[in-house]
Amino acid sequence: MNKRHKRGLPLRVIFAWPAAIFVLGFVGLVSALTGDGWRDGLSWLALAAPVAALAWAMRSHGR
Repeated sequence: MNKRHKRGLPLRVIFAWPAAIFVLGFVGLVSALTGDGWRDGLSWLALAAPVAALAWAMRSHGR
């Protein structure tokens, strides 16, 4: 039997959002450790991104 297999998504598509969340978290941590003022605001925004992504995922999956 010759079965046709569906081709999966490329890795860059699969890991695009997790990589973006990682970069935001890293930027948030570095900005929190390196200065005050506007960097504090940047760190708050960047570190809120993973929390917002988790809340969105839980809400969209009905949990």
